[in-house]
Amino acid sequence: MNEIVREDAVVGDGAKARLDLIDCDIHPYPRTRAELYQFLPKEWREHVETYGARGSQPFLGLMHIPRVQQARLDSKPETGPAGSDLKLMQEQLLDFYDIKYGILQPFGPGGAGNLLNWGLANAVCAAVNDWQIACWLEPEPRLRGSVLLPQEDWEASVKLIGRHAGDKRFAQITLHARSAEPLGKRRYWPIYEAAERLGLPVAIHSSGYGQYAPSGAGWMSFYIEEHHSYAHTMQTAIISMVMEGVFERFPSLKLVAVEGGFAWVPPLAWRLDKVWLRNRTETPHVKRPPSEYMRSNVWYATQPVEEPETPSQISDVIEWIGPDRLLFATDYPHWDMDDPRYAFKYPLDKEIRARIFSANAKELYGFA
Repeated sequence: MNEIVREDAVVGDGAKARLDLIDCDIHPYPRTRAELYQFLPKEWREHVETYGARGSQPFLGLMHIPRVQQARLDSKPETGPAGSDLKLMQEQLLDFYDIKYGILQPFGPGGAGNLLNWGLANAVCAAVNDWQIACWLEPEPRLRGSVLLPQEDWEASVKLIGRHAGDKRFAQITLHARSAEPLGKRRYWPIYEAAERLGLPVAIHSSGYGQYAPSGAGWMSFYIEEHHSYAHTMQTAIISMVMEGVFERFPSLKLVAVEGGFAWVPPLAWRLDKVWLRNRTETPHVKRPPSEYMRSNVWYATQPVEEPETPSQISDVIEWIGPDRLLFATDYPHWDMDDPRYAFKYPLDKEIRARIFSANAKELYGFA
């Protein structure tokens, strides 16, 4: 990926993808802690300096899995981490691919939405949202933000949603898929109620910090295991939301699964339908086959696009899911980001290509 970008960048405008592009997964990072903490109230800055930000991970100061170089080798600015320099993001992503809109997916320090101190989580999430406005959305009109929520505290989350309601600079709200409880639980329903009322899509991001090990058997040894678990994380969240009755209760709710791929969607739908047909009396509140809720209420960001040995099979997967359910994403600046020119190894039908690369996002987010 790094070599391809460096090689083509020399060509200039001819290297652009020449597609109508909307990127639904861009990761911004603060250049320094001070850049973000300027938006944090004084009492919470002092709290962090004195006590630290106690996250939900068991390994203090570390991520839950040792990671390889997480970013493209050429995306790190002279100072700060990859993804912290707007000018470089413009040069390498927005301008290079001629992207019309890009949606930010912020994490926040320590997995802000999952910080164990709910007061601190609320303050940090509010700071992340203000930081997005000041450092990204105001200086770059092609970018749209995601309202980061202290999701375990639904009351604070609803207030934060209300704070940014009507602000067109934000395209959606965003939750960690690795939550304290499965996302279909009723403790999260006030968030979905607010999102549905305001017409805001809810994005769930696959990686990041959670309060439990990302595998059913505990902590894993290798990064490759962690990376593969993103699909499992998405399946857990979607199964919970379908079977707990979220989409029956909130029929207009729009859920976007980000950074989990999508080839797992058809077999998950088949399996759920089969089990539901044989156990319908357990969940009378689920009035339709699970696959129908997945078809009507869930969208999937493409990254990382699966690459089967028989390339044409990806076309079959798209047909099974529905080409109107897929949103293109690069995952910039991460090492496995998808270049829009090469992401699909099988030539897509022109109409399907247009849908995936921009039309679906325009419809979902109301972009002009």
